[in-house]
Amino acid sequence: MDFGFNDEQRAIKETAREMLASRSPLSAVRAAAESRTYDDALWREICELGWPGIAIAEERGGQGLGMVELVILSEELGYACAATPFLSNASAGIFIERSGDDELRDRWLGGIATGDGRGAAAFEPRSNDLVADAQGATVLVLNDGDRAVVVEASAAQIEPVELIDATRSYAKVSASNGDALPGDVEAAADRSVVALSAELTGIAQRALEIAVDYAKERQQFDRPIGAYQAVSHRCAGMLYDTEEARSLTYYAAWCADAEPESLPLAASMAKARASDAAWRVANNALQVLGGIGFTWEHDLHFLLKRAKVGAELLGDARMHRERVASLAGLAT
Repeated sequence: MDFGFNDEQRAIKETAREMLASRSPLSAVRAAAESRTYDDALWREICELGWPGIAIAEERGGQGLGMVELVILSEELGYACAATPFLSNASAGIFIERSGDDELRDRWLGGIATGDGRGAAAFEPRSNDLVADAQGATVLVLNDGDRAVVVEASAAQIEPVELIDATRSYAKVSASNGDALPGDVEAAADRSVVALSAELTGIAQRALEIAVDYAKERQQFDRPIGAYQAVSHRCAGMLYDTEEARSLTYYAAWCADAEPESLPLAASMAKARASDAAWRVANNALQVLGGIGFTWEHDLHFLLKRAKVGAELLGDARMHRERVASLAGLAT
């Protein structure tokens, strides 16, 4: 069995890494966070590359690829901590394509796939849904009791909310009616969970690299601080956390495409591990950097805050561990 990427997947990853390094360096993330705005030019370039429709069927205007390809992009966007509405738009597309009927797919998926009529999906199962990137969206996927509904954004009440993560826009959204999604909403939700897990894995990877680079350069007593066990062991633990989160996330993405009956368990395993890893690695990176890491001038806090909020969205680690125990027949 080949566990590596194929040529097309490698090309997607390399293109994403190069483009985001050029168009969304951490200096651009800082500018977006401090102004609480998105770079419209970056979003247009993302749309020109076809990323919003990467996992949407070709007949609906997308690229017709799968969850693995979507996860590759989500991880790279997390690595860049890019301030874009990509994740919520992708989640809305997943819900409508996977659990909507043909009428809903025909109406909304074309705009979601091109990014011209982007969507946004609820990240909290509550009456006043917490929706990332609701502002500026055309269509919203919300929770309404035990069902999910599709609502035109112009018919919803959108109240902006400022969370500690300033790299993403959030809002509380409510609506009095909507078109119910008739299909398997839970399966769609699991795919959104996997995409978010990939973003958290990318955040962990970037925080790890920042810490390791600093440990190589920072000198204490004429030696790099990485030469000391207290630092090197911490970095090794960060690598372990990141790699385990990545392995579980890509396994869940593979399940979504090839073995969907295993997806619920795999998705919750991935989210539990990625939630813990992103927060733990970013926090440990802060410890490696010491005083400089605590300053506003250093970029690490953007990763730390994105990790903290992302770990809570779509169910925190505890909720997903409990779901794993239930699905595995271990719950008491």
